[in-house]
Amino acid sequence: MHPKNLLTEKHYTNRSGWLRAAVLGANDGILSTTSLAIGIAAASTTRGPIVLAALAGLVAGALSMASGEYVSVSSQSDIERSDLSREREELATMPEEELTELADLYHKRGLDEQLARQVAQQLTAHDALASHARDELGINDITQAQPLTAALASAGSFIVGGVLPLLVALFAPIPAMVYYQYGFAILFLALSAYVAAKAGGTHTGKAVLRICFWGTVAMAVTALVGYLFGTKIS
Repeated sequence: MHPKNLLTEKHYTNRSGWLRAAVLGANDGILSTTSLAIGIAAASTTRGPIVLAALAGLVAGALSMASGEYVSVSSQSDIERSDLSREREELATMPEEELTELADLYHKRGLDEQLARQVAQQLTAHDALASHARDELGINDITQAQPLTAALASAGSFIVGGVLPLLVALFAPIPAMVYYQYGFAILFLALSAYVAAKAGGTHTGKAVLRICFWGTVAMAVTALVGYLFGTKIS
């Protein structure tokens, strides 16, 4: 590979944490708020209940996403801190065993025993805890859990996604509300999936098709519930 290409090589792993939370929040905001609006629209002849349902879904969903993401990622963070604390104690009480353990890891990855030992010694001298965290526990600065960041990304993206079907509920004609909600939701979901795939460096077509298919299933089921069990609201 030409040296110049090494400077322009792109990696997307460092975006995985916030990107996952943001994509999940935006898609959930679009889909859950739209599905709620469609379910009410299927049983209503007036705009008020539809708008109220979309607004309530937007607020409740954003708070739920934020709290759920914070609790979930905090649990992951607690586990990581516990593992690091235990590893720090082991490094202090049995450094030779930990050095051997690290050398064995490198040997299993393809280095010969002597080189693996030398690498383990040099990395231990540089930063023993970081070496064990990265190579033994799989914890590094890129993948380390960030609860507050994940919670804010989820809530913010949910609000962005949920505002779109709320606007449709405010301005779309009542007789065709279900169709407008579905059409715009599919458009919004496809755009969200495309942007997320581009940001993550993955295949855009597959991402768009996947979210559109499952989004259609979710909204169709919700509309069916509204038609079957809803009473016309005046």
